Amino acid sequence: MNAFLKKNINSHTYIAIMAGGIGSRFWPVSRTHLPKQFLDILGAGSTLIQQTMERFRSIVPLENIFVVTSDDYMELVKEQLPELPEENIIGEPFRKNTAPCIAYISFKLFQKDPEASLIIAPADHLILDNDKFLDVCANALSFVNHLNALVTIGIKPSHPNTGYGYIQHEMGEVAPSISKVKTFTEKPGKELAQTFIDSGDFLWNAGIFVWQASRIIAAFEKYLPEMHELFSAEAEKYNTPEEKGMIESIYPQCITISIDFGIMEKADNVYVIPAAFGWSDLGTWNSAWENMEKDYLENACAGDSVMVIDATKCVVHTQPDKLVILQGLDDFIVVDTKDVLLICKKEKEQEIKDYVAEVKRNIGDQYL
Repeated sequence: MNAFLKKNINSHTYIAIMAGGIGSRFWPVSRTHLPKQFLDILGAGSTLIQQTMERFRSIVPLENIFVVTSDDYMELVKEQLPELPEENIIGEPFRKNTAPCIAYISFKLFQKDPEASLIIAPADHLILDNDKFLDVCANALSFVNHLNALVTIGIKPSHPNTGYGYIQHEMGEVAPSISKVKTFTEKPGKELAQTFIDSGDFLWNAGIFVWQASRIIAAFEKYLPEMHELFSAEAEKYNTPEEKGMIESIYPQCITISIDFGIMEKADNVYVIPAAFGWSDLGTWNSAWENMEKDYLENACAGDSVMVIDATKCVVHTQPDKLVILQGLDDFIVVDTKDVLLICKKEKEQEIKDYVAEVKRNIGDQYL
């Protein structure tokens, strides 16, 4: 650990890994019972949640790392992260988006340690330069430990991606590499995304946050008071055998809302660190293609027996024991599992969630 990291990461630093999503845009490989965070999407030899765990265990002890997941995935987390203390795997009884998830872990850690600082990160993101990423986290921790601030990490955009949210920041810096946030914009169309890129003051929203637990709890009280009341009413039950029952009674009463929409877009103490550390949210097959090894015609193939003939810029994911021959396709997604074959233009990848909904409506749940 370098000196900068060591100075800003201490026994009050905690990691919360959010691992409750379904990952439907990676269907049909990602299924309800085995979503993408538990898969080795890129053929790296470890799953996305395992890579996330390795990233953080180099800077904090295991007892300071928590995973917040769906009750449905508790056993999967235990299987894939056997070294993590079992009490650090926290189950949500319902999927309610990120605000209730973050409220839960923040109240729980504040009850355990009122001086807790928290790095919150999704389980299913790709980060190629861990050292740069951890330096950014250390910079954020230094900032939030001295000021009443909520920090989000923004990625310097390389192209007008329409699958990401965008953060606009003020051009001046309030501290080294830290600027005040002006606006958040959810996934824009291509023309607007290009305008954002051209302006020079927009970043991709990585959904990675750094703050003190006490500060985010204060923000819940101000901007989501009903949710604050739910999670604070019986605070003495956190970290006791009564916690599970309390959470099961709280969650049905919570609105479904993201932390961005519920708090970050409203608060006046939100700051962003522009960063470049080889990040992708791996939200779509196209983002997987961008990060996979490719042949000379820019095809990326995951599978032991794939033959590509007169095809370009395709992403192919097949079963290891199946021969797949692909001819004449350009810019396609081809995914073959034991029970589903998906062939889809890459430009239509954002619609895969709609296809999944159609399958559920017309055929049922057996393929989901």
